[in-house]
This record gives sequence, structure tokens and C-alpha cells, in this order.
Amino acid sequence: MAATRLLMRRLRDILRLKYEAGLPHRAIAQACAVGLGTVSEYLARATAAGVVWPLPEDLDDARLEALLFPPPCGIPTDQRPLSDWGWVHRELRRPDVTLALLWEEYRAGAPDGFGYSWFCDLYRGWAGRLKPTMRQVHLAGEKLFVDFAGRTAEVVDGNTGEITPVQIFVAVLGASSFTYAAAVWSQKLPDWIAAHVRAFGYFSGAARQTVSDNLKAGVTKASFHEPVVNRTYADMARHYRTAIVPARPYKPRDKAKVEAAVLVVERWILARLRNRQFYSLAELNAAIAELLRRLNEERPIRRLGVTRRQLLEELDRPALKPLPVEPYVFAEWRIRRVGIDYHVDIEDHFYSVPYRFARSEVEVRLTGRAVEIFAKGERIAVHLRSSGNHKHTTLADHMPSSHRRYADWTVGRIRRDAALIGPATAALCDLILEHRPHPEQGFRSCLGILRLARPFGVARLEAAAARAIEIGALTYGSVRSILDHKLDRHAAHQRPADGASILHPNIRGSRYYQ
Repeated sequence: MAATRLLMRRLRDILRLKYEAGLPHRAIAQACAVGLGTVSEYLARATAAGVVWPLPEDLDDARLEALLFPPPCGIPTDQRPLSDWGWVHRELRRPDVTLALLWEEYRAGAPDGFGYSWFCDLYRGWAGRLKPTMRQVHLAGEKLFVDFAGRTAEVVDGNTGEITPVQIFVAVLGASSFTYAAAVWSQKLPDWIAAHVRAFGYFSGAARQTVSDNLKAGVTKASFHEPVVNRTYADMARHYRTAIVPARPYKPRDKAKVEAAVLVVERWILARLRNRQFYSLAELNAAIAELLRRLNEERPIRRLGVTRRQLLEELDRPALKPLPVEPYVFAEWRIRRVGIDYHVDIEDHFYSVPYRFARSEVEVRLTGRAVEIFAKGERIAVHLRSSGNHKHTTLADHMPSSHRRYADWTVGRIRRDAALIGPATAALCDLILEHRPHPEQGFRSCLGILRLARPFGVARLEAAAARAIEIGALTYGSVRSILDHKLDRHAAHQRPADGASILHPNIRGSRYYQ
């Protein structure tokens, strides 16, 4: 494996451009008309030999060549000590660990061992025989890969016998290959988020990056250059201080680690469960968890000779970010426009916001218990979540001052006060409350009608209410007009019976046409 040697003059140029001019390796390669790999190799040899810049004045070309290319030790190649390549491969996953450092440690324990270039070639030959997913070097705690398996499992309804296919979520840490798998009902956003939360708990930490497929639940817009991550997915990532990095479309090698993990889960777990029936998702997940424990803790990884659990404790666990005190609570985001009555319609229930935001566009964050409303990033309202009953949740602080004085009134109180005036007034208020789309509109009409008893008296108001019901005038303005024009003292025209003639001076009779 002897390397083709450069002229020492060109080697001196490489050292000068590196340490004096500070050029990158690619620029040095272009300036010296040599390959990029050659530049890297010679600089590594210089570092390993302890050569510093500027070179000593008495260091001639022969001595420089002897330093960089020491004579062979005289021991046959097949008798020289070899490094543990599995250990080397694992150590390279640690931050800032390089082959040059590992070679120095190897030579410190084996002075008659291989030189740096032989050491690198032997390692690369060993690594080339690994699977592509194992060949990639993933730093400890750097990446978590997530995806759904191609195969599904089944849950049987014990009462009806109906079979429901369920999805298998798979997550794997890059450095240790420590794997998590669980069954969920669907690939929709709530199940996708819940699976991530359980996976982070299983790993007892979060990686710096979470690499996902371009699943619709997680990625709103799949793009080669600028993918758009779902708002809820990004919110969850912020909670766990990880970054969502979607794999490039049609680039399976970006997530080769999880592709291999999916294959392991399908062959090592799902295949073993193929003849069993499960009557609940919890029962299925309990069976998966037991096989997963055996996979991670009892089954060594080929060629590395250690289990996934051992690699987790050695590599990934110390480098993972600690979990937050509270797990992430699933939340959905909606875009809504505030109505003119300063309420937002969210799943058939109306929630108030400060009245100055009427007609504004807002963002709504929905959890299982709360509704948070944001305007331009500022939270302007928060409510306990209610069912879709077409009712209103209104905070007094959100109301304008003209509405606030009615806040203490309720339907029951209005009906009690109306009944004290008379049955006609009570009936009129009931009709008004039933026919108004918004309760406040009905409250104000009823309160105005009840206060007419002060200037006009109870008897006249009762008569006006009866006349208003007769003619279908269910507004405060109509009742006030009846009282102002003293129409409450006159009976309303009765509707004639079917077939009877209508007598009125402005209506021509039958004789007019004879």
C-alpha cells in the first residue's frame, strides 16, 4: 500500500499554503496541481510525524522524506497488530474524533503497527463490507430518524369481529441504532405527534435533529430546497428543542437508517406476531415492546459485536438533550376571522376576544382542554374548551363598556322580571330570546322593553306587549312605537274567519264592479 510520493519541493508548498497562507485543502490542491486526497494525506502525515511550520532551516529534503515516510519496521504485514475496527467505527461517531487521532492511539499501543495510510486503507476496506446504513457515520446524539413501516398490523374487535389495520411507527437513533416501534391507529397528525412524544420518553432524551419522511401529517409542503413543516409538528419540536429536517423528496439515502430499522422491525417483530390475534391496541403494543426489548438488549449488531442498548449508553444517551419537565400536549392550529360581535367560531362554539379585534384574522391553538387565540403572534385570549353546542363563552373584559352593563343579566332573570309585569310581557320576552341569533341582542331588547314600565306604567306595557305579539312585532322599537302612538289603547284588527268579507273604508266591495 505504498503511496506515490511527491517531490519534497511540492510538499513544502503544500505545508506553506496550509499553515502560512491558511488556504483550504481544495484551493491548495488547485494551486499545486495535485488531488484533494493527496493534500489531505500529506498534511495528515505531517501532523502524525510532528512536523511544524515553519520548517527548521537544517531540515533537508531527505530528512523530511524520512519523517513522513519512515522505513518499514521489518515485520511482515500479516504479523503486524491490527486495530479493533468495530471499536474504531464506534469511536468515529463521537464528536471531533478523527482517524488521525485513532491512529496515534493505535501506534502508541503498537509501535510496530501500520503507518497512517495503511491504517486508513485497512479501516476503509473493513467499513466497505458493512451495510450502507452502518457505513454512514452518525455522530452521537445528532439525529433521530422516524417513519412509518410499510407493513401494517391488525386489531380485532372482540364484539363484532371487525378487523382494523393499524400503522407501525418506527424511530431509530443514528449513532447507536437503538430502535423504538409502536402501533398507532392512523398516520394522521394526532397519532404522529403522540408517537414522537412516546419515542422521546423511550429514549429518555431528544436528538439535535429529527429526520422525517415527507409525510403529510408532518410536512405541509414537500420541497427539495425549502420544505414547509406543519405548525403543530414544529411546535412539538420546539418543546423538545430538536430541529425537524425532512428528507429530500425521492432521496431514500437521506433516511437510510430508518429504512433499515423498518426492515428489522418488520422481519424481527411483525413476522413473529403474524399468527397472533390482538383485541386492543394496548395488547398489541405490549407484545411489540417485549420483542423490542429483546432486539435492543439481547441481539448484538453483526460485525460490531455489541447490542443497541450498549451503544445507546455508550454513545447516544450522554449526548441527547434532556426531556422537558412536562411532555408535549398535542395542539392544533387553525386560522379564523373574528366576527363583528368579537367572537370566534371554533368547532361550533363561540369564544370571545377583546372587542377591538372584531373582523381581524387570528390564529387559534386548540388543545384537549384549552383554546388560545393569537393576533400577530400575541396571545389575546384563552378559554377552557367547550363542546360544539352553538353557545357562547364571553369574558366581561372583552366586551365594550356599552355591553358590559348587561353582563350580569341572565335569561332566567329576564324571565322573572318580565313575569312580574304580566303574562304578555313574559311571552314577548320569551319570543325575543328565542328568535335572536346572539343572546346579547335579545338581552338588550328585553331590558329596553322592561324599562318602558317606568315612563308608561305596567298596565300600558302589558297591553302593548299583547298587541306586539298579535302583530308579530318582536322588537323594542315596535313596542315603544305602540306606546308612543297610544296604540295599546286600541284593539288590533282581528283576522276574519275563512270566507268572511273584510270590511274597511279603503276596500271596494263587490258592488263596485257591477
